[in-house]
Amino acid sequence: MKKAKSIMIQGTASSVGKSLIATALCRIFTLDGFKVAPFKSQNMALNSFITIDGREMGRAQAVQAEACNIEPSALMNPILLKPSSDVGSQVIIKGKVYKNMTAQEYQRFKPVLREIVKEAYEELVSQFDIVVIEGAGSPAEINLKDNDLVNMGMAEIADSPVILVGDIDKGGVFASIVGTMVLLEQRERRRIKGVIINKFRGDVEILKPGLLMLEKMIKRPVLGVVPYLNIHIDEEDSATEYLKFFKNTGDIDIAIIYLPHISNFTDFEPFYEVEGIKIRYVYNIETFGSPDLVIIPGTKNTIGDLLYLKASGLYEKIKKYAENDGTIIGICGGLQILGKKVVDPYGVESDIKESEGLGLLDLITVLEKDKITSQSLIKLENTSYLLKGYEIHMGRTERIGENAIPFSRVLKRGEVECNEIDGYMSLNGKIWGTYLHGIFDNEDFLKELISSLYRKKGLEKTVEVKSFRNTKIAKYDELARAVRSALDINTIYNIMGIR
Repeated sequence: MKKAKSIMIQGTASSVGKSLIATALCRIFTLDGFKVAPFKSQNMALNSFITIDGREMGRAQAVQAEACNIEPSALMNPILLKPSSDVGSQVIIKGKVYKNMTAQEYQRFKPVLREIVKEAYEELVSQFDIVVIEGAGSPAEINLKDNDLVNMGMAEIADSPVILVGDIDKGGVFASIVGTMVLLEQRERRRIKGVIINKFRGDVEILKPGLLMLEKMIKRPVLGVVPYLNIHIDEEDSATEYLKFFKNTGDIDIAIIYLPHISNFTDFEPFYEVEGIKIRYVYNIETFGSPDLVIIPGTKNTIGDLLYLKASGLYEKIKKYAENDGTIIGICGGLQILGKKVVDPYGVESDIKESEGLGLLDLITVLEKDKITSQSLIKLENTSYLLKGYEIHMGRTERIGENAIPFSRVLKRGEVECNEIDGYMSLNGKIWGTYLHGIFDNEDFLKELISSLYRKKGLEKTVEVKSFRNTKIAKYDELARAVRSALDINTIYNIMGIR
């Protein structure tokens, strides 16, 4: 049976750039003519993706699949953990919800998960030439090494060589690399074939003496120094630097409300590609300002985040903004928050059974046991707009009063035709919400939305919206060029056993 070659990217810590380096290698190997797939055994992220067959997976591997010019598959991320509290997560196996587990329950379940991971990986490697495997956090977390299935445990399952990535931007990169090597067992150290220094700013010549000393200490080559890259690629988790990214100039001010359990924040990626708009995250009432548009994003814990809005003062701030003719959009959990009440009778997201919403739309949402996961097609009511995106929600939202007019209707979930209301809007049309993630990826719709905000301000401007897909592909190519020029790619091929 055919078996792909593999390379695994591990890091000295979280957010050192593993996903970015893995994405770059996926693109480089693909451009070099190989059939490539990404893989990450276990992902902990609230930023997920829905595959064409309606399965849920980590966003990072969906991005990497796109860089490989292939369709994302849940095999590429067989275990997805979506945190719902500090000690518990929703566990998704091969794209479908298994159940909620505490951290201790999950640890006890790991032997079973190891077999699931092995099965998914073996199915994947039979179909490709190269598999680029990504680790999580650090392989040197000594309290988590037993039953590990995402770092060295995964490297063992795949019998894969490992490249270790360190982040020099935060400082201490040499100590973190040496320290990681020291904390690994000898059989684990043997798997590490080289290191990459990531996020470097400055003159590499000044760094070279340190690199030579590092190589002598760890007896492994430095495969390259990757510069700090301002290439905006979808990230996997809100813990990354993504939420710090903003555009602070423009005639149109778009404010996204930060939620502690924010999910699928990549919904707003298309806004960054439109000239002339300012986009920012609002963390408190002091930074609310006077935006032209407020967006309430998706959340993994709607009731918990409603309580946060109330405690922070943003709850009343948003209501007052609406009273003053403000424009508000809610996406998925954001739609639920716009309603009068959210009810969680089965404890799907938390132990809190219900919470009062903003009351800006006459809606009530009940969180059900079954989860809708689908690539979907919706139609805006009384228009010709057909919009593609995806749904990930356990909530079912119903109208309970006049101030909730149907905004959109689902025509298709996957290949199944349907005809049910998706979203709602206020009587004055200023407030609306939808369950459709990726709605702003639809260029004509985004163009009309931005144009309407200009018109509301009494400004006439031609809005240009580029093809979002073409923009992403161009970024993958730019990333591949930058990383290829920084790394010894031939040595990496040799490490994989490809001459």
